[in-house]
Amino acid sequence: MTTEQHEIPAPDGLPPDGPAPMTARPPWVTDELIARWCGWVSRDAAAPGGAEPVTALAPFDLTPIAAVPACTPHDVEEAVATARAARPQWARSAPARRRDVVLAFHDLLLRHQDQVLDLIQWETGKARYHAWQEVAQVAAIARHYARRARHYLAPRRVRGMVPGLTKVREMRVPKGVVGIVSPWNYPLYLGVGDVLPALLAGNAVVSKADEQTALTLLWTRDLMARAGLPAGLWRIVAGPGAAVGTALTDAVDFVCFTGSTATGRTVAERAARRLVGASLELGGKNPLIVRADADLTAAAAGTVAAAFANTGQMCIHVERVYAHERIYDAFRAELVEATGKLRLGAGRDYAADVGSLTSAARLAAVTAQVEEAVAKGATVLTGGRARPDIGPLFYEPTVLEGVTHEMSVCGQETFGPVVSLYAVGSDSEAVGLANQGSYGLSASIWSKDTREAARMAAEIRAGSVNINDGAAAAAGSVEAGMGGMGDSGLGRRHGAEGIRKYTETQTVATQRLLPLGPPRPGEDAVRAFVRRTNGQLSLLRRLGVR
Repeated sequence: MTTEQHEIPAPDGLPPDGPAPMTARPPWVTDELIARWCGWVSRDAAAPGGAEPVTALAPFDLTPIAAVPACTPHDVEEAVATARAARPQWARSAPARRRDVVLAFHDLLLRHQDQVLDLIQWETGKARYHAWQEVAQVAAIARHYARRARHYLAPRRVRGMVPGLTKVREMRVPKGVVGIVSPWNYPLYLGVGDVLPALLAGNAVVSKADEQTALTLLWTRDLMARAGLPAGLWRIVAGPGAAVGTALTDAVDFVCFTGSTATGRTVAERAARRLVGASLELGGKNPLIVRADADLTAAAAGTVAAAFANTGQMCIHVERVYAHERIYDAFRAELVEATGKLRLGAGRDYAADVGSLTSAARLAAVTAQVEEAVAKGATVLTGGRARPDIGPLFYEPTVLEGVTHEMSVCGQETFGPVVSLYAVGSDSEAVGLANQGSYGLSASIWSKDTREAARMAAEIRAGSVNINDGAAAAAGSVEAGMGGMGDSGLGRRHGAEGIRKYTETQTVATQRLLPLGPPRPGEDAVRAFVRRTNGQLSLLRRLGVR
């Protein structure tokens, strides 16, 4: 099988060991490397009327990152056609062949992780530890599906219409070309974590790179070529979502979308008109409950991790905390102290706990929500201000008290480093408040009585409920599904559904010896057949058979 493995040279060395001198652009990234990565964008450079390149700004200092070629709807159509042509040979290849490519990618990713950590920080501004979490999660997904894909997709024997005479198997066949639209906040995890199971299921993939974080995805595509992925099988398009994302949704056989609820509805509508399936992970306004018996120090540390990881820019991060009134004051003190100890920074090392917001729009939205809440009577317990002394888009981790329904921060997704703290009088009140609103993505309960916490979890409308953890335990358990209820989306990533959603179920039935139906035409023969069959059905009922 022809691959790109020997056509693409290895990257020109790793970044220097230890922290690099802090400039927004990693010093090892040359113009030649950027040009090579941008060569993975599927576009016809010679075609007239092409789209203008897109240049994002580095959050650490707002300097331009790189001009990434933008695609036209015609480029998207060509990318899908190329992927569709490459898919059959890949689908016919042995599962072990597909597994080996993914495991080779796993090893290369860990070997060259410092490169992608630099790129993620350059494009998103997140702290390096949070960038590393993306590497760890993608590595776990690669190992899991490489080892479990055959099990998840194995044919299943079922009873046929006539026991002993009808042999039936349910098969899993690839959807075809899968379109993946991923956001900027986790460019490696969300950009690649869904690609791997789609490929292992025998599909081709066309990904839309987010304008802010295109280099991370293109670097990864370069790495997959070195791992042995066949040419044409994973194509990448880039450019504004209104044009490129729409064209992709209108061309593929299945859509995997991660992003806002508003855009997710549009994707679902367009896919539904074509009778094409879609998996959607959308927004959240995630609650955390602290019961009266909780370990307050642990609960405060867990709240801080779940609320301020990735500077609060993740769909599963905690934005609402409901603490029992008996321990409210003590927990508030623990939470404020733990939040105040967080270190903000822009270095390419592990010294900072919290990084920058990614865009000026995010900073403006977070600032507006906090200022509105304060103007309407909320209290800032800690944080609550921008930090231009550290970087242009930094904002302090913030804890609010006294938030009411008149404030947008109460019910609208913040997607930034802000959490609101509320006192509740009972567990039932906490559950009722946790279920308010239209979202249902992730939730958390802190309690020493894990059995009671599990009972409460069953009453919470959320795709994942973490007990004595903020958000990471469920999300990191890649053998279990992850997704939302209500306005938080449809479908699941991870686990069995995370790969089976990229397949269709095909029933293959083989009839042996006798045909189904009367042995000959004529009324008498049909009546005899009906009587005989009814007698068999009654016998099966008495025997307790299906």
